[in-house]
Amino acid sequence: MRNLLALAALLLAFVLGAAVVWHFTHREPRLPDAPALVLKIREVARLETLDVSLYKKIDFSPDPREQATAWASLVQWASYSVRPPRGRAIVFAVAHLGLDLRKLDTASLRVEGRRVEVVLPRVQTQVELRPAEVEVIGSNLSSAQTAQLFERARNAFEAEVGADKDLQERARESARQSLRSLFVGLGFTEVAFVDQLPPEPKRG
Repeated sequence: MRNLLALAALLLAFVLGAAVVWHFTHREPRLPDAPALVLKIREVARLETLDVSLYKKIDFSPDPREQATAWASLVQWASYSVRPPRGRAIVFAVAHLGLDLRKLDTASLRVEGRRVEVVLPRVQTQVELRPAEVEVIGSNLSSAQTAQLFERARNAFEAEVGADKDLQERARESARQSLRSLFVGLGFTEVAFVDQLPPEPKRG
């Protein structure tokens, strides 16, 4: 009888020990809080989400510039009268739409258990001109005036992309997918992207 009790006690101790070992070796990793999650996100720094190829026909005639002397003004007037400067070209570019994740902080991110809520920063657009691909239709511009033509093209591209709601939404959706994968990989099961964080519930 004593041997049976001793054996039962030994088995019980073994089971309890195995349970303790399993508990400590199979515990789910602790989820990062909001400040730690912000640091994880900032490791990405800037998230490039969408690249768009663009082209535009630009017709540019620069205005006369103010001259230092009356003689210089007269020479410029004569030049513009005989052969006014004008440049026409098809300009190509790539627009990079992305989100600067360095702007994310604890005021734009909230963690509640396994749920995380995020307010995304605004989509930023950077236009990269492709001078080597420019197709010149006709131009008698100086190098400085040609630089003005390119700057006008860049501004036109930026305005066009900034006003394109479909492109902006595609960039945001791409960012959501990338961040959702990051959060799920860290152990979160619910990720919500919101326009603004709701007020925190009062406690007490």
